[in-house]
Amino acid sequence: MSEQSAKPYLVRAICEWCADNGLTPYLAVKVNEQTRVPAAYVKNGEIVLNVSHAATRKLTIDNDWIQFTARFNGQSQEIAVPVASVAGIFAKETGYGFAFTVAQEPVAASANTAAPAVAAGDDSADRKPRGKPPHLQVIK
Repeated sequence: MSEQSAKPYLVRAICEWCADNGLTPYLAVKVNEQTRVPAAYVKNGEIVLNVSHAATRKLTIDNDWIQFTARFNGQSQEIAVPVASVAGIFAKETGYGFAFTVAQEPVAASANTAAPAVAAGDDSADRKPRGKPPHLQVIK
């Protein structure tokens, strides 16, 4: 029997710790062909997502997927992130969290950074995100 990854357990733990301490959990994700996120918010093949209970609906974090519904530019979107694509989880206010190694997939490395998150005929991918963009903080 193969050993399960600790990554989904650590992601759930940091999310719960953030909620218990009034902090906002942010998820750093390397976007690939399996990741369903709004393409307009993907930069350099990565996206940072607020996964707090206030920002999401129906948040589920299982051993393979992180799924939820969130609003982007006023429109509700279904988000699906493979746990293997999670590069980190951290508290927005303190920067405390974990960084993970994400294996580079040959297809993802050569593919365009736009994820297939937007339904056909939806022009929301053409809109620019508003407000201050999220950023990652290096913790030493």
